[in-house]
Amino acid sequence: MAIENGSAFLLKIGDGETPAAYRTVAGLRTTQLSVNGEAVNVTTKDSGGWRELLSGAGVRSVSVSAAGIFTGSDAEIRLRGHALSGAIDDYELSFESGERLRGRFLVTRLDYAGDYNGERNYTLNLESSGAVASL
Repeated sequence: MAIENGSAFLLKIGDGETPAAYRTVAGLRTTQLSVNGEAVNVTTKDSGGWRELLSGAGVRSVSVSAAGIFTGSDAEIRLRGHALSGAIDDYELSFESGERLRGRFLVTRLDYAGDYNGERNYTLNLESSGAVASL
């Protein structure tokens, strides 16, 4: 596997149409993706003292966190609207290799900050709702 450029790891938001067209959330400096899986323990006395887990069981989810500089782009404004309304929408994460992850996410946190003579920046958190597909 080749080393990939972090600046090519992009968060995109759908436009609300079917099929969705995706726009990059502008100004991001960092993006982080976590794939989470809940373990279902099926250990019994017959397990010989070793824990056994049930394959394919449990709840899976994807969490995204990102931080960047506010640019006022249409994608940022759409994301803020979802944060205020609690709306779930289509998002895409794309990587330099061309791999993409798509799913529906809820904005669970959106923070803005700015210093006296510095730029306005933001951080956000997204949580998946339903399946996330690898394309």
